[in-house]
Amino acid sequence: MTMRSKWTAAGVALLMGLTGGALQAQQLKDENLLVGMPQGFKLGFKDSKNGMNMQEFVPASETVENWTEMVTVQVFLGRKDLQPSQFLALMQKQWAEACKGSTATPVATGKVNGYDAASILLRCPLLTSTNKPETTVLKAIKGNDSFYVVQRAVRSVPTPERLETMKKYIESVSVCDSRLPTRLCPTVK
Repeated sequence: MTMRSKWTAAGVALLMGLTGGALQAQQLKDENLLVGMPQGFKLGFKDSKNGMNMQEFVPASETVENWTEMVTVQVFLGRKDLQPSQFLALMQKQWAEACKGSTATPVATGKVNGYDAASILLRCPLLTSTNKPETTVLKAIKGNDSFYVVQRAVRSVPTPERLETMKKYIESVSVCDSRLPTRLCPTVK
């Protein structure tokens, strides 16, 4: 149920440079979302409209129309009004409306590098549009400049090991800001 966003938009600089691309070492500037592309994935979709930048990543042999696993990154530019827990509650509601028998489990609420953040695990036993189960872990982070959402989904009932991999990936997502000494950004190679 990795939805092409229905929400009004907002976010700032999205960093995908941590994915091992051919970049020279450089210092990130201003506020950045720190998220890496999983090994063996490729960019399958990219769009920017209504103040939202979105990218979807799928395994190299798959497409965004036919995937087994997907990472979706959304940056809602300038949206300082959004709150992580409220945003994820809306996602949970939309998920429940789209999938009968779905479940939601909060994963974490608190701070990530000093920013308000929350994450949730959503499970759908059978999504009617694909006739497959779907499980996703989402993380929302309220930055000072923008609002960030990262989602890792599988069209299956994941094994405990795969679910743990999904959760660890989402846990690694962070935001940094070169303008704030307590939230400095790493050098990207």
